[in-house]
Amino acid sequence: MSIYFEEVTKETLYIALEMVNSNPEYNVFENGNEVRTLVEVEEEFLNPHSTSAFIKLDDTYIGVIDYLMENPKDHHPWLGLLMIHGDYQGYGFGMQAYSIYENEMLKRGVNKVRIGILSENKKAIRFWESLGFDYYNTVIAQNGSGILCYQKQLG
Repeated sequence: MSIYFEEVTKETLYIALEMVNSNPEYNVFENGNEVRTLVEVEEEFLNPHSTSAFIKLDDTYIGVIDYLMENPKDHHPWLGLLMIHGDYQGYGFGMQAYSIYENEMLKRGVNKVRIGILSENKKAIRFWESLGFDYYNTVIAQNGSGILCYQKQLG
C-alpha cells in the first residue's frame, strides 16, 4: 500500500468537503461550526495562493493537504493543513503523508517549514511536536483565536 498526493480540482471538491466535515472538532476550533460548506472549502482549496492535494492510499481518499511555497508575510513555506479523514485517523497515515511532504520540500531546496496550530487543538500540538516542530510565537487570528506558530528545520 502506498500513499501519494493528487491535486484537488473543482470536480473533486466534494471529496475535500467530506474530508473536512469528517473532523467536526477541528471545524469548531477553526470557525465555530461542526460543518463546513462547499463554498468555504472551495475558497480554502481552490485559490491561486496555495497548493491543495488529496492524500490517497492506493485508490482511497484518506485526507487532504494544503500548503504555501512562500507565505507573503514572512517569505517561508507554510503547511496550512494536513487533515486525515476521521475514519482513517490513528493508523499513522498523517505521519506518512507529512514525511512525503517533507521529502518533497527537501527536493525543492526548502530548509525550514512553518505551521500554525489553533491553540485549542491539543491533539494537533502533540502530533506536530512529535514530528520535530518547535514553537516560536503566538499570534491572534481575525476571529480572536490564538494560533501557535511552529517551525521545523529540514535536512
